[in-house]
Amino acid sequence: MKCVVQRVAEAHVSVAGNVVGEIGPGLLVLVGIAEGDGEEQLRWMADKVVKLRIFDDDAGRFDRSLLDTGGALLSVSQFTLLANVEKGARPSFTRAAPPEWAQPAWERFNELVRDLGVDVAAGVFGASMQVGLVNDGPVTIVLER
Repeated sequence: MKCVVQRVAEAHVSVAGNVVGEIGPGLLVLVGIAEGDGEEQLRWMADKVVKLRIFDDDAGRFDRSLLDTGGALLSVSQFTLLANVEKGARPSFTRAAPPEWAQPAWERFNELVRDLGVDVAAGVFGASMQVGLVNDGPVTIVLER
């Protein structure tokens, strides 16, 4: 499982010109589900993302989490995070979980984040999406489990 976590002032995701998910301050998380990912990886990632201390405290240091700030999370499923480009110029996606596993796993990740007390907005699994964001900082962290 791989996630790209971006601290944002705001973010939205659209499908066919229609906004399907949007948040104010919080985190935009691009979520890649790998072949073999299960409940352990999903729980670890949800907990790590929600508790990641990448928001400024009063002294301007990274010392606050999404839980501390009351921010929201915008979750976007993105199998391309699992791309392998070691050979040739065309990415291979054989590490990515098949859609019939990846979709419920991504939905479970979103549910686990909600269970931790965070409001979650989401894209549409498998859709061609346009993501807009104002990266705050900029702060971008890559997590892998």
